[in-house]
Amino acid sequence: MDENAQDSTQPLLMRLDPAARVSLRDHVRQALRMAIIAGQFAPDTRLNERALAEALGVSTTPLKEALRQLEAEGLIEVEPRKGLVVRFDKAFAQEMILARAALEAPIAALCAERIDPEGRTGLGATVRLMGEATDAMDVERLIVLNEAFHGEIHRISGSRHLVRMVAQQQFYDDTARRVIHRQAADSARALEEHRTICEAIVAGDAAGAADAMHSHVRRSGDLYMNSVFTPKGADLACD
Repeated sequence: MDENAQDSTQPLLMRLDPAARVSLRDHVRQALRMAIIAGQFAPDTRLNERALAEALGVSTTPLKEALRQLEAEGLIEVEPRKGLVVRFDKAFAQEMILARAALEAPIAALCAERIDPEGRTGLGATVRLMGEATDAMDVERLIVLNEAFHGEIHRISGSRHLVRMVAQQQFYDDTARRVIHRQAADSARALEEHRTICEAIVAGDAAGAADAMHSHVRRSGDLYMNSVFTPKGADLACD
């Protein structure tokens, strides 16, 4: 690792709350994931461990553990004579979006086939709360409700294998949702898509639920791609 290289502090690498250090490695991993996937580090950027540790306010021990996990996920890679290099790029993101759409569609179909009256009531209530949060442009609440909505669909579907596969991409979803809900018009569009998905599931329309979910994931993914990979001027991530 080149620990003597000079790095600029990254906007999303905020110092961590000491109260959260029970699972410090996971907090470090999540902070770095968010920074990488939100476009704060350009592809092929070299990462400086010492600078990252200082920016996060942690020692290099939990940082090294977190970096190993990010390497296993393919977001970064160790290169000879270069050290840690960011590998997340537009092509990587496109494949993740396609993978998630392919997984979420059949999960929605299974949910439509297996939902019971209690599930219908719960899913409808979540969508109504999402409408309130959208009207108030409460982004943090929208993110929580969005995750709850998809979580309910996963649970009701009864799927184990597909849900496990989706869970492996959770690091993408959390960050993408923050990007997607930056604009009121985008949040309103997402709400209508969630309503369409809910209506199809509640009606027991498996094919309609799958189609609506696939379209929603692809459109949201395109929005995320445009936001993250459209040139924004100065490069925020440098080594």
